[in-house]
Amino acid sequence: MLFHQLLFLFVANTIISVSAQSTQALHDLISRRLLPGHAAQFSFSFSKDYKSPTELRNDSYVISTSTSNTIAISGNSLTALTSGLHRYLTDIAHVDIYWFIGSRLHLAPSYLPRPKSPVLGSSIVPWRYHFNTVTFSYTAAFWTWDDWEFELDWLALRGVNLPLAWVGAEKILVQVFQEIGLTDSDIASFLSGPAFQAWNRFGNIQGSWGPGNTTLPMSWIDSQFELQKKILARMVELGMTPVLPAFTGYVPRAILTVLPNATVVNGSQWGGFSPQYSNDTFLEPSDEAFTRLQKSFISKQIAAYGNITRFYTLDQYNENDPHSGDLDYLRNVMYNTWQSLKAADPAAVWLMQGWLFYEKSYFWTDARIKAYLSGVEVDEDMLILDLFSEYQPQWQRTNSYFGKPWIWCQVHDFGGNMGLYGQVMNVTINPIEALHNSSSLVGFGLTPEGQEGNEIMYDLLLDQAWDGSPIDTAAYFRKWVRTRYVGNNSIPENLYSAWDTLRTSVYNNTNLTNAMPKSLIELSPNITGLFGPTSLQRTALHYDPEEVVVAWNFLHDASAVDPRLWDNPSYQYDLVDVTRQVLTNAFIPAYLQFIRCWNSSTGSAEQVNATGAELIYMIDDLDRVLSTNEAFSLSRWLDAARAWANATATAPASPQPLTPSASGTSTSNATSQLADFYEYDARNQITLWGPNGEISDYASKAWGGLMTSYYKPRWCIFVNYLVQHRGPDYNGTELAGLLRKFELGWQTEKDIPRNRNREGESLDKIIEDLVTRLPVVFGKTG
Repeated sequence: MLFHQLLFLFVANTIISVSAQSTQALHDLISRRLLPGHAAQFSFSFSKDYKSPTELRNDSYVISTSTSNTIAISGNSLTALTSGLHRYLTDIAHVDIYWFIGSRLHLAPSYLPRPKSPVLGSSIVPWRYHFNTVTFSYTAAFWTWDDWEFELDWLALRGVNLPLAWVGAEKILVQVFQEIGLTDSDIASFLSGPAFQAWNRFGNIQGSWGPGNTTLPMSWIDSQFELQKKILARMVELGMTPVLPAFTGYVPRAILTVLPNATVVNGSQWGGFSPQYSNDTFLEPSDEAFTRLQKSFISKQIAAYGNITRFYTLDQYNENDPHSGDLDYLRNVMYNTWQSLKAADPAAVWLMQGWLFYEKSYFWTDARIKAYLSGVEVDEDMLILDLFSEYQPQWQRTNSYFGKPWIWCQVHDFGGNMGLYGQVMNVTINPIEALHNSSSLVGFGLTPEGQEGNEIMYDLLLDQAWDGSPIDTAAYFRKWVRTRYVGNNSIPENLYSAWDTLRTSVYNNTNLTNAMPKSLIELSPNITGLFGPTSLQRTALHYDPEEVVVAWNFLHDASAVDPRLWDNPSYQYDLVDVTRQVLTNAFIPAYLQFIRCWNSSTGSAEQVNATGAELIYMIDDLDRVLSTNEAFSLSRWLDAARAWANATATAPASPQPLTPSASGTSTSNATSQLADFYEYDARNQITLWGPNGEISDYASKAWGGLMTSYYKPRWCIFVNYLVQHRGPDYNGTELAGLLRKFELGWQTEKDIPRNRNREGESLDKIIEDLVTRLPVVFGKTG
């Protein structure tokens, strides 16, 4: 069945030799996450069919009990060994590691159970990929090494062997630009703030915005570069092959001052941004300077990190229009870019996100796609991410990208939105069908815009990469639940019922006109246009909301069977998350009722006011629930942003800082100003997404503190205005102006409470109060 995959063996220029691989990394991982003494109970070894990290060959492992009574895991790669370790931990020891909840591996028994018979595992695809370029901004913009260390352990245990590695890329880019004579000012005007670097890397935006005209400081760039060194070292240590950046061609506007004969074009306007922040300058790959800059970029990168990969991510038209639709032009752009990569690294493989072919399908006709991709004349020199396979697969209409190797991917999440959502049938059945029907499919991957929950959907696809038949989702969910609530002596049947109800409702979307639902609360209020499956306002539900109420009751009632669940971090997180969805769903009919009452000629001002007040009360209730859990808090995001001001203040000094401190400014004041800049960036991304709300509310979050400081005031302005203005007195422009004035002011607020749960209300007491006051919402009317 897998013969077609063997045709795409990458056999040349193996980067990491067998001798360089060490099983010590697994013992170190166990020591980080399990109990003292656990590491000594494992033994790891490479099998005779060892494969290098860059070989396009499937991984396999065997778990058994050795003659010396250790838990013996043998595999043909380091990733196979970590995958086998994860299989042992979840299926035999029943412990795992989770986003937001943290590691539960330490709850394994002191004396670990030994396998009664050998357990075998074999991947069905050689690559398991993770990350979208924008994940580095939506989720990881302000991550520290502790965050990254946890993430990399999560990836390693789940068998990911091809992760994207964007952190710190600006350091290399600055060096390349300085080398050709661009000034610090030229470069600083091009680079974007920490929360928006992904779109600068894509060539969508340039520069930064905010009070004080702050630009990205060299201290940030240096600190991120140092962080990247640690990330890459750990990736390699854990047997992963990092995908590193390459030079895309997007350059500062001042490029012609140092390369006056360069062939440049202006990129297209993006996201409604003004030309000041968009229309990035693109150095044509046909220009000899392009190859020169590419060689400089990659050589500096290899010098900094070592020869650790052959994979380079490079996206030139991600939501950008090419300068021309001429077939020869498109082919030549790709051909010359490919040649620049090969000139810089003869072993280079170009990795590209295939999002452009869906997002701008009106431009990317079949003929243009074929012409563009034909520019890479050796198919194995390219690897394409079919970025949105679960929803809008492009591999079928492009005839498997005309023979280029590609990866079946799941986006799932947009902007870090947090609605319960999934397509369990699509991510189990469809990739298996694709594997049987496409000879160039070489991997499965996760490409979320943000990592903000619904973790089971990501586990499901990564586990599908080890099963040749579509996974039985009912059995899978049951096994997953048992492991998730480790720490209780028993798992009440109610928990299994809760998750099975979610499996068949929120996680079973088969209507491909709807993507992940977005909370109506998180949209700037209006009398029309808020409810429906539009591109940025996906508020329509693909399931019966009563099913979530049923699941909530199963989940809540489980605590009556076993009260110890209230102290279980997994249960705490899940109950907050499902309660969030119940209240979010209940907000929709409450809003529609308010609008009907306001529009009705028989509805009194008192009735309008009363129905509007219900919306405000519901936001307060939601904030109370969210504020019981740090994973759902605004403060976590803002504090992480501000903390980088202190970290960057102690970063290694750059010989040419882009933004030197103003004369006479104290170190403490400079650090405070820097913290304000980082916080502004963090605030702006999750709200206005641009200086003037260019992509407002796209990256909205259901976070405690954000509910009461941002969403509630907007809805108060809206309700109060409608109570006072009915019929011909209503002026939508005036209302929009009031809302925008508040939104702009919030970007630089300093006195917003970071923890709304100041009285220390416990989750169980809050839930008890909500059920008493809102029995209909929680299905307690019987």
